[in-house]
Amino acid sequence: MAEKNIRKTTKGKNRNFRTVEEGAGMTRRGVAAHRRANPGSKLKTAVTGKVKPGSKAAKRRKSFCARSKSWTGERGKAARRRWKCEDGCRMPSRSGVSYRAQHA
Repeated sequence: MAEKNIRKTTKGKNRNFRTVEEGAGMTRRGVAAHRRANPGSKLKTAVTGKVKPGSKAAKRRKSFCARSKSWTGERGKAARRRWKCEDGCRMPSRSGVSYRAQHA
């Protein structure tokens, strides 16, 4: 079955996507519209809050951040900020000093 398209608008009351300034990605309304148009879809909204290490939400965030590591566009970078993905060069090691600083 062919997928039905949802409006890709970032303005107005019934918008389905966030603007870049808001962190890009789909709104809750947009995800609901996608799921109505595509029965059986497992699409979910972004994990933006504080999560318990090892929880399902933490694993979803880790997976998204790994998948989106190469995104260089404006919307991709905004989405990574919204998901609270950390850059590889800024992640501290267990000693508190970043890997890059240790091996510079």
